Amino acid sequence: MGERSGPLKGLKIVEFAGLGPGPFCGMLLADLGAEVVQIDRPSGAAAHYGLDPTLNLLNRGRRSVVLDLKQADDLETALKLVERADAVIEPNRPGVAEKLGFGPDACLARNPRLVYGRITGWGQSGPRARDAGHDINYIALSGALHTIGPADDVPTIPSNFVGDMGGGGIYLAFGIMSAIYEAQQSGKGQVVDAAMIEGAALQNMGFLTMKANGFASDRRGTHYSDGASHFYQVYRTKDDKFLSVGAIEPQFYRAFRKGLGVLDDPEFDQQMVPKAWPSLKARTASLIAEKTRDEWETIFSSEACVAPVLASDELQNDSHIAARNTFEDASVLQTAPGPKFSRTPGKIANPPPVAGSDTQQVLKDWGIEQ
Repeated sequence: MGERSGPLKGLKIVEFAGLGPGPFCGMLLADLGAEVVQIDRPSGAAAHYGLDPTLNLLNRGRRSVVLDLKQADDLETALKLVERADAVIEPNRPGVAEKLGFGPDACLARNPRLVYGRITGWGQSGPRARDAGHDINYIALSGALHTIGPADDVPTIPSNFVGDMGGGGIYLAFGIMSAIYEAQQSGKGQVVDAAMIEGAALQNMGFLTMKANGFASDRRGTHYSDGASHFYQVYRTKDDKFLSVGAIEPQFYRAFRKGLGVLDDPEFDQQMVPKAWPSLKARTASLIAEKTRDEWETIFSSEACVAPVLASDELQNDSHIAARNTFEDASVLQTAPGPKFSRTPGKIANPPPVAGSDTQQVLKDWGIEQ
């Protein structure tokens, strides 16, 4: 176990193992110094998906205890860990934790200052609360999925960034830390009900703001930043790679036009004329296809708001990413802890553990007798 570092050093978190957003939340907290103990089942959920536990990067930075929560002795051990924790991460469908004996009431009875963080797709209440679902379903009902994609095709799936990671893991981490802050003032814990549908809906506030001001509509591909315009777009280059363009403001658009070689072309004066966008987009695509991505990088100035679209294998070759130490590559490429802190930087304390590899040491360290 490596030395912990970060602004959350000293916090103790018990994480009931799950997949996706729960582990991502635990990783974020562990990266910033919290001691996160993951309670794994005898047959881990990750194994069901064929994941190598040592390469399950979302589990980095914590230690693993294997407990069979259907057995009274193991359940009691789990509750003893909860007694000593500042917060819990619980990723089950509504009612499961209560049925097994480690729901909010049971845990808060043991530890009144506990923050009990719950992460589900639909939330703990409502008609769909007990329904099955995945990221795509949660962001669909939130309104977020409908905003992504071209006007003449189905909505585009944004991997699992909007639901699982942003609307789930980050949303829950924010909720847990907010409740811990309040518990430090009041001495009382509480339940954090983090629903991915609502985390995704919150991320949609930018679109809702634009819609409220008449700058966007429910029809995809009509707004300058959702694929309709030529100056906020992704283009294919000569070498079959991609270039992103985000030249919105007049000074940035001028720099983009200069690099593209159309500074004096009157057609490109129609930046904010939607009816001109299809033709301008086609012309821009044709021009950008004449050169490679690397050639365009040398042509456009830093004011043109142009950047290459990088694949994961290219990330470490970028000078800015390297200078910022955005990624680490010990045995496998992974994102470094973040955000960055001037005085108490985060750190990856240890690689992903094998389930149960730390059981005895954790119980000893937490003062639990066997």
